[in-house]
Amino acid sequence: MTNKVVRISVAGENSLIVYFSDRVDAAVSTQIKACSSAIHLALGSKLIDLVASYASILVIYDVLLTDHFAVSKIIRAATADTSSQSTEISTNQAGNLITLPVYYSLESGPDLASLAEKKGLTTDEVIDIHQTTEYRVYAIGFAPGFAYLGEVDERIAAPRLATPRLKVPHGAVAIADRQTAVYPAESPGGWNLIGLCPTPMFEVKADPIMPVSTGDRVIFKAISKQEFIDLGGSLDSLGALK
Repeated sequence: MTNKVVRISVAGENSLIVYFSDRVDAAVSTQIKACSSAIHLALGSKLIDLVASYASILVIYDVLLTDHFAVSKIIRAATADTSSQSTEISTNQAGNLITLPVYYSLESGPDLASLAEKKGLTTDEVIDIHQTTEYRVYAIGFAPGFAYLGEVDERIAAPRLATPRLKVPHGAVAIADRQTAVYPAESPGGWNLIGLCPTPMFEVKADPIMPVSTGDRVIFKAISKQEFIDLGGSLDSLGALK
């Protein structure tokens, strides 16, 4: 567990960015989640938004209610408190465990066969490795609901495609290097597609609007084609592949 804030920098007239480490790992992610909760509680109505990432938190606040100096003091106090309680944080603040169903197949994962071939594995072995690993939500970005999950087992880690697709269907489960993710909406993308997830990753009218948040843990579970359809999945989205 990292025990101090590396630095706090001004990010704008009403925002500060807090850098926790120069490395990315589960311990840093756990501290970021705990500090985010503490800062949120301390700032209350003065807070506009918190954006957690791999090794930092962006704190955006109401300049009519507070200022850089006061917010910096709150951040340092929150960090000191969570650092002094590192054991409790590691056990109680490790994030929720979320299970996401995936229809893995050559039909739903157009890059599954080529990934398996490049890695000297069968498609079943790729699926097994992917779904038996527990992932950490390190950041949410690129698009609303796009959660960067790590770390992918080295046996199935793969670079981004040389030529990105113009359209990737929503729900596509993908791998890029040692990260994996579920595309929350149709968009361009260069990740390796290995399946489809029927769980919506971002719904404005839902509560919560996303099934995962930074610091949570994710595991994938293989389901059949019929289970995928029964859970609301659609193979029509595969027509978006180009």
